[in-house]
Amino acid sequence: MKFCALETTYYADTAYRSDRIPKQKPSAERSWIRRFSKVRLPWGLTQQVAPDDFLTEASPEDLRRVEKGLQEKKEKLVLGTYVPAPYEHVDFHDRHDQERFRLSLWSKRSHFWIYLTGGGRALFYLALVVSVMTYFMALYASSDTWQQITEDSLQIFSIWVGAPLLCWVLGSLVIRFLPHLWVKPSRGPIWEINRRTGLVTLFDYDNNGEYKKNGTIGELTAPFYEFDAYIATIPDRQGLVTNVLYIAHRYRDIVINFRPLFAPGEGQLCCALWDFLQNYMDTSRPLPDLPRYEQYRHLDPTTAEYDRKTRRNPRFWIDMDDATFKQELYDMRGKIDQIDTFQRPNLMARHVEYVD
Repeated sequence: MKFCALETTYYADTAYRSDRIPKQKPSAERSWIRRFSKVRLPWGLTQQVAPDDFLTEASPEDLRRVEKGLQEKKEKLVLGTYVPAPYEHVDFHDRHDQERFRLSLWSKRSHFWIYLTGGGRALFYLALVVSVMTYFMALYASSDTWQQITEDSLQIFSIWVGAPLLCWVLGSLVIRFLPHLWVKPSRGPIWEINRRTGLVTLFDYDNNGEYKKNGTIGELTAPFYEFDAYIATIPDRQGLVTNVLYIAHRYRDIVINFRPLFAPGEGQLCCALWDFLQNYMDTSRPLPDLPRYEQYRHLDPTTAEYDRKTRRNPRFWIDMDDATFKQELYDMRGKIDQIDTFQRPNLMARHVEYVD
């Protein structure tokens, strides 16, 4: 069921509504679509689904922790005893609320320390297992004494196991105790999908991810309804087939890759993300009912009106117990597995003629 937005100037004239899509010119032929195996997804007839990561990223327990932290901050501000947390006022450029979904990644410096820690930990455990197995195989097969084998093995293992352990320890120490060495925001966001304006923006940097020569960030912007979604089937580093969701503008070279949102995998996750994006942007419908939006629902006019009419509990997610949340997550995964995207007609074909 759809609910009309309140008579308000909150939404821009360009805001997307699934019941008010304008007639558009024929789509342009785009060569990039032929580079990989890509399938265009249909518009419309969406289900209330989202990648399951979108539920676990803000569990009820997380919401309660944030609520408690905000309450303590408010009390300390009144008493004049509040001390800002490190980097509390640093803008990391990412947003995800009732108005915009903006992606920004960490800087290269931050990624270096994160990869050093995570990679060192993974390689340490791998090297440890291989070293132990190799040691016992040498004991079984070699004619040398066990003392000689142990001495030789320790010399070799100290390098193979010690190096990744050193990386793990060093990275962990920097991340734990020296945040000024690794916490650094990127130069700016990558893309933004704005519910309030109905616009999609790709922030344009040069090839090195730097600002343009005049010191600004370029912006490629177009209405959401002028994009189509594609699933690209590509091999990963191990040669396994993975699926990635893109949205591409029909008339200009604006392509957004959603791979950073979750690990590439089954096509159903891409379909669920496409349904989520349509539901999120559609101002004739309320925001998707996910934990992260609960604190913002009253700020979006359509959502606030929907919640008023349906008498939705404003603390539906935050007061949810663990067992109920696990069931919600299980139900969402079931919906994703049974998603019917490829059986739907493309309702955007009523408004645009496709040439590809």
